[in-house]
Amino acid sequence: MKIGFIGLGAMGQAMATRLLNEGHSLSVWNRTSSKADALVAKGAFRAENPAEVARRSEIVFSMLFDDATTESATFGDQGIAEGLRENGLHICCSTLSLAQARRLRDGHAERGQAYISANVLGRPPAAADGSLFIIASGATDQIERASTLFACLGQRTFNAGSDPLQANLVKLSLNFMIYSTIEQMAEVFTVNEKLGTDPGLVFEIMTNSFYTAPVHRNYGRLMIDRSYDHPGAPVTLGLKDVKMFLEAGGEQGVPLPIASIMRDRLIGAISAGDAERDFVVLQERVRQEAGLEPG
Repeated sequence: MKIGFIGLGAMGQAMATRLLNEGHSLSVWNRTSSKADALVAKGAFRAENPAEVARRSEIVFSMLFDDATTESATFGDQGIAEGLRENGLHICCSTLSLAQARRLRDGHAERGQAYISANVLGRPPAAADGSLFIIASGATDQIERASTLFACLGQRTFNAGSDPLQANLVKLSLNFMIYSTIEQMAEVFTVNEKLGTDPGLVFEIMTNSFYTAPVHRNYGRLMIDRSYDHPGAPVTLGLKDVKMFLEAGGEQGVPLPIASIMRDRLIGAISAGDAERDFVVLQERVRQEAGLEPG
């Protein structure tokens, strides 16, 4: 199949590599062109702009940082919408605000183009080994059309509904649960540390009893190891997601008090100089407030 991929950050790079390794014809574009070098060396075509990717592809994936980059790459000059062929499909995997998700849905519909959201759960290592979870929403026939590609990228695909916005809101909701779980673990590890109990022991008890989910095992391990500077998702990304979740709550008329706490915690981490560190560094803000020495 002729596939396009736009946005070659840590997640996009891993996902595009899997599609290329599966034998698909791959065209790629990234604002920083050098990020496409490894894929081009393996046989991908380096396009000059997103429109060229779309013209060469049956299905175009985008995995971009935020609303602004997604809007520009899709509807800007030489954007995806300009080059998307008849019966072409744009699959956006980015974590976006509901306003931007609505813009993508309606903008493509106005042009008679196919569009679905396919948000993913998992960090770059999961993208590399094809164990992501995919949350897709949009027209059922288009989700089915992409099903073999989703099977290459992830271990399971969930159909969130017929409106592309539904997948976006589910992703924002689950990202919020990750951040709030990190806050919970940080508080639990810290209060036990103050009494002299090794947080590593608390982690062992926790993840070998009732709290065995990947979010506890994976993020908890990063916190115990103080792995704040490994390649991962930065605090700035967490703040972006939580702000969008709060906006969605306001739009839907749903109070989200814990999300407000998480927004403030993330702002505090940025103010402390941790903007580009992995968001598990939130643990250090809790430890600091408890009077403990930095980890």
